[in-house]
Order: sequence, then structure tokens, then C-alpha cells
Amino acid sequence: MSGYSDLVRDHFQNPRNVGAIAEADAVGYQTNPVCGDTMRLTLRINGGRVVEARFQTSGCPAAIATSSVCTEMIRGQTLAEAEALTKEDYAAALGGLPAGKMHCSVLAADTVRAAAADYLRRTAH
Repeated sequence: MSGYSDLVRDHFQNPRNVGAIAEADAVGYQTNPVCGDTMRLTLRINGGRVVEARFQTSGCPAAIATSSVCTEMIRGQTLAEAEALTKEDYAAALGGLPAGKMHCSVLAADTVRAAAADYLRRTAH
């Protein structure tokens, strides 16, 4: 895992919030068409804020690490705040990603937006 920061290695080797939330309030799923990495994100929303986030990711170490840090970053945020996080925010939280792995942080950002859209569809009256 040369070229990866200590934080990337830590989140890959000890990922946080792995799994799925039963009866989630929102579900996002995305696949990176270039490399085939996939991320499924389930959220529990209470009072307009993300109170729990869990992920299931199939992919390289950077994809798993980015998914892990993503769940930590969005917890406690409103959906709008979570959606506003960028690929650069996720990469920075991991101490940076190699240029060839930035698409992994795009996967996390896109999956959060997909989950937010799912929540809005479910709660639209």
C-alpha cells in the first residue's frame, strides 16, 4: 500500500461503520464505471440530520477508506451539509489520495448525493 497516507491505511485496515442499517431512511448506491468499485450507503435520519451511516463497498483500498471516512464525516450533519462535501473534502480527511485514486472520493460524494435524493423521494408529500 505504498503511496497511501497512514489515515488511508488505517481506514482500509480498520473500516468504520461497515454494514447496512435495517429499515434505513435513505439508501444510496453508485458504481464507478471506470474501475467497477461500488458503494452502498444506508442512512438513518432524525430531525433532519444524519444520525447513523453505514456502508458496504467493493473495491480497492482507497475506495474502502474513503467510504469509511465518509460515514464519519456526514454523521451529525444535515443532508444539505452532507451533500455539500466534495471529493476534495474526503481526500483531505484521509491525508490525501494518489492522483490515480481521486475517483474513489468521487464515488463517496456521489453516493451521499444519491442517498440524499432517495431520502427526499421517500419523504416527499
